[in-house]
Amino acid sequence: MFSSPEPQKNGQSPEAYVTLTDEAERSLFCTIEYSMELHDQEYVMLLPVDIPVEIFTCGPEDLEQASIPIGDEAEIDQIFDHAKVVLEEQNLVLQRTAITLTVSGQLPEWDGDELEEVDENDEEGGYYEELATFSYEDQKYAIYTPLDPFLIPARKNDDGKLELISKEEYKKIQPMVESILEEQLFNDME
Repeated sequence: MFSSPEPQKNGQSPEAYVTLTDEAERSLFCTIEYSMELHDQEYVMLLPVDIPVEIFTCGPEDLEQASIPIGDEAEIDQIFDHAKVVLEEQNLVLQRTAITLTVSGQLPEWDGDELEEVDENDEEGGYYEELATFSYEDQKYAIYTPLDPFLIPARKNDDGKLELISKEEYKKIQPMVESILEEQLFNDME
């Protein structure tokens, strides 16, 4: 499922690349941003090479506010071609990759006044930059890219291959991962 070189222990390894492949044979090219050892298990944080995007529906109460991320594969299949055409007008290429949709190309310059916080159904909200909006069958959609790095947690299995970890496993190690990442960022700034 993964192709992986050896990551650097407990540090950044921007030269290391892996290709994630999902059940539908879609791939996602990533860099290994961080490698760390926790409880005798090696974990890595992967960052997509291309720009991750999410498509949101706009709520009926406020047609200007995007609020519900689309996670249903069938709905993404229905609107994908429309979203792709809208992004091509900005010289961006929408890609159906593993784990997340991505775009390649040069993003427009961000205007700090226009950044939006998206709620994501009571989960911890995040800041996004709107790339485009479009309508399909009387429903309005918005395409956003997250401003925070889109890190993908994975671990090495007993065979030395990388595998994605479950949300439950990530929740267990998240405080330790965040602590290690903060320490790494602090050390990098010195």
